[in-house]
Amino acid sequence: MSRQPIARNADLTCLENEGYALEVDPQGYLLVKNVPYVNPAREVKRGTIVGTLKTAGSIDDIVSFSDHTVYFAGEPPCDFEGRPLDKLVISSSRQQLGTRVCVDHHFSHKPGPDGYPSMYAQIKQYIAILGSHAQRLDPSMTAKTGPVVSLDAEGDSPFEYMDTASSRAGIVMVTAKLWGLRIAIVGIGGTGAYVLDQVAKTPVKDIHLFDDDIFYTHNAFRGPGAATVEQLRTGPLKVDYWRDRYSMMHRGIVAHPYRVTKENAEELAGFDFAFLCMDSGPDKLAIVEALEAAGVLFIDTGIGVQEVNGALRGTVRVTTSTPEKREHLRKRVSFATPRADNEYERNIQVADLNALNAALAVIKWKKLYGFYHDFEHEHDSTYTINSHLLTRDETHDEADANSA
Repeated sequence: MSRQPIARNADLTCLENEGYALEVDPQGYLLVKNVPYVNPAREVKRGTIVGTLKTAGSIDDIVSFSDHTVYFAGEPPCDFEGRPLDKLVISSSRQQLGTRVCVDHHFSHKPGPDGYPSMYAQIKQYIAILGSHAQRLDPSMTAKTGPVVSLDAEGDSPFEYMDTASSRAGIVMVTAKLWGLRIAIVGIGGTGAYVLDQVAKTPVKDIHLFDDDIFYTHNAFRGPGAATVEQLRTGPLKVDYWRDRYSMMHRGIVAHPYRVTKENAEELAGFDFAFLCMDSGPDKLAIVEALEAAGVLFIDTGIGVQEVNGALRGTVRVTTSTPEKREHLRKRVSFATPRADNEYERNIQVADLNALNAALAVIKWKKLYGFYHDFEHEHDSTYTINSHLLTRDETHDEADANSA
């Protein structure tokens, strides 16, 4: 197993050299195992100290712990007479921090207003507090059991570097609900690019991009981030441009440099979820029918904006389709062919509206998988710009009423 995360951090290297049993978890935690302590029955046991890590990018670049506290996996810790260490333990409850990390207690021992000078000092202090009582009962007890273990933490990770945002916020188990999903984004223009921006920050297995267009200058003003002049001059395909940008963070981003049509719509059948960020037309209808036939959940996004009296008005729409509720989509989504002969018709898009459209779609997607609470289970949402009105329609209750 890789020693890289420990070898590149001086504090962890010192702890390793002294013989402590360390494990770096890929979801942002350091585990110090085999730490002796005393339980309420005055028995000497071994537990695990868990610290939340802060990194400077990769898991190989551990900086420090996120604060002066640590977690502990084990029975309630006591002094050598069996009295609870109330000044150390700030809370006790069984808590799943990550898919591999479960703890029982939260410790806080701050030595001064400036906290600990290093991770080394912090770990040594907590080991000493617990171990001093254990050694009163059994002088041979030590946490220096070795060997040191460091997980090859990113071997099965969808990310190029560790997601310390989830561990820092304490939502690793919530985020894990999205683990392993296969996502398709059909149309990677303004809205589709913002969908990618947000989905790439989740632990889905892979993200497939479908589009046959070139990334032009106007696309740079409608998507996240900033393209260089040199990148624009090469005229990359949209799927290649966005794959290259987000592959720096998320593994498994696959570019499909062609349009999804009725001839190849069946390719989407193997995905868990699809975001449709494309124009209306018969191809969209064929895609919808293919997704419905395969039982795939999907969201269709749409923006309708017009210039009136020197200002913009319009709506942003998100329509959801699940196996439990499909029938509403055809009355909410247009499949008409855009009028190519109307020289006055413009497809107005603005970056903030694209971002809002994507955010509403991604929030709804996360609701479907239990990341967010969802009381209404709406399957259609519309934001109206000039009235600043966000509406929800096509809820489960409405479906039940219509079928009654």
